[in-house]
Amino acid sequence: MLAGPPTPGESPVTERQTATSVFRNTAFLRLWTGTTASGLAMWALPFVLGLAVLERSITAVELGVVLATRTIGFLAAVPVAGVLADRHPRRAVVFWSCLTAALVTPVIALGMGRSLLLMAVAAAVVGAGQGACRPAFQAMVAEVVPEQGRQQANAATTLAIRVTTLVAPSLTALAALLADARGLLAATAVVWLVAALVPPKGRFTPEPAKTRPSFAGDFLDGIREARRHPWLLAGLGALTAVIATGYSATAVVLPLVSRDRYDTEAVLAAATTAYTLGALAGAVLMGRWRPRAAGWVALAGLALYGLVPLVLLVPVHPVVVVAAYAVTGVGIELFNVPWFTAVQREVDPAKLARVSSLDFLLSYGLAPVGLAFIAPAIAHFGVSAVLGACAVVCFAVPAAAALVPSSRRFRTR
Repeated sequence: MLAGPPTPGESPVTERQTATSVFRNTAFLRLWTGTTASGLAMWALPFVLGLAVLERSITAVELGVVLATRTIGFLAAVPVAGVLADRHPRRAVVFWSCLTAALVTPVIALGMGRSLLLMAVAAAVVGAGQGACRPAFQAMVAEVVPEQGRQQANAATTLAIRVTTLVAPSLTALAALLADARGLLAATAVVWLVAALVPPKGRFTPEPAKTRPSFAGDFLDGIREARRHPWLLAGLGALTAVIATGYSATAVVLPLVSRDRYDTEAVLAAATTAYTLGALAGAVLMGRWRPRAAGWVALAGLALYGLVPLVLLVPVHPVVVVAAYAVTGVGIELFNVPWFTAVQREVDPAKLARVSSLDFLLSYGLAPVGLAFIAPAIAHFGVSAVLGACAVVCFAVPAAAALVPSSRRFRTR
């Protein structure tokens, strides 16, 4: 499908020209490489620590503690990083956050078998490095890519992230044939170093220090900027609701359904793989398709997540479960790519990192909260009631968000 007519002030750029320009943009390719490297390092850590459990270097309890402290560090750093990335050059924020993760990752290996406290503190610092680079990476896309190429750029970035999630376990398993968990942690530190050094300089110029409010005032200013865009609040509310309910519920229930209903772990493996492959297909699609009602398409894609609790609720053929996960994967990228593109276009560039950090904090930050409440809810109300409620939320909340007038195109003006 061809792109719609350009809005006032935009040049009529064809899809072919857009694709060519974004992939010939050396600055974007460097940014894309750094983002991909950080994603690979982030996804590799849990699998490396899992191998450490198999090697008996750490226990399963220690694994849980380390991963929990990493998540706490991530969530604590995201809002702080948003302010820092709007106060300072974003390239510098990326460098120091990724360098911190690179230097501290080997400390986790140092604590293996010696000190759980050392491992936990190091994991929290690594998680903080991960969280600190996210808003800066997201904001830098708007610095190095012209507006007409940003949807292609965001599609390429999310495509890399999905490929990373697909290959990280396999790469870790193959690398384990050559090195133990401590060696793999050292390799992960090298990947973090690549993420620190490769990204380019951006064009963003922070405001002079004398004109800035306090740190808390800066963060509140980011919230005010988000409130200025009704579509953003509506979309963020829908994304948060879907992740906190549908995503969390299916993460808990799918392994149980795979074991108890189908008596095999193959359904679990096939469904999760299908979700990633569907997301890859969705990213490729959104790299070329520019629907006129981009916001409605995005929210409809997000609502597709309601299919998953439905197929887990009723006894269906395993192929139906796998197909539902594949469709859901496509849908999440129908949302993600236009969403990131709209945020980069509509939000004040001086406040973009703060708004992006709010996005990460509310949407993905609440996922652990949802996971914590799903299991007790299932124990109290039953699997059917919880899955049914999650399906209703996944369908209804994006539909309600679509009723906000500016949600049709994800445009404030």
